[in-house]
Amino acid sequence: MTTPRPRNPTQLSEGLPGLTHHITGHSATGAAIVESSRPGTWTAYLNNSMAFDPVYTTSTFPANLNDNADLRAHDALLATKELGLVNANGTVARVVDFCPGAGALMHRTQSLDYGVVLEGEVEMILDEGVTRVMGRGDIAVQRGTNHGWRNVSGTEWARMFFVLQECEKVRVGGKELGEDLSNAGSDSEGLVQKKEGGSKG
Repeated sequence: MTTPRPRNPTQLSEGLPGLTHHITGHSATGAAIVESSRPGTWTAYLNNSMAFDPVYTTSTFPANLNDNADLRAHDALLATKELGLVNANGTVARVVDFCPGAGALMHRTQSLDYGVVLEGEVEMILDEGVTRVMGRGDIAVQRGTNHGWRNVSGTEWARMFFVLQECEKVRVGGKELGEDLSNAGSDSEGLVQKKEGGSKG
């Protein structure tokens, strides 16, 4: 029987395993290697109702993997502590833990998002009462829409994995549907990227 992995030192969620990021690369001869194995590093938001673990980011498209340029850019970005929900001109891969019983944060980002449920059940909430309950392995493709996520359980934490890619501004019926993080309150500043140019969310 597999021993449950211990929680990460900065992990907020109870009852979920800690995470390790295994980042690959190449040796001097071109052989595939593991550049590093890093524990998940979590930041709490919205009164500890959710926590983010940024797995990896890219800041150019296409990504430049030569001489570990992307890895250095990723580490430099995290060191600034200015990564928003979306990384301008690039991508963000992150894991999000949702506490039991918390309400959904309705928001919109200028991005194309892929979200996969890893643990528990999560309700995807859209406009006008549209909802879908997603179980482990279910996938949501968010195309610049206003949306929120709610952990269905009142007792257990839930976990999702997301990949976000900045997109062009979305316009519907001649109206631009811009980023909206107003419901995040005082945490909205921490969710908006401070990098100039491109999307800030």
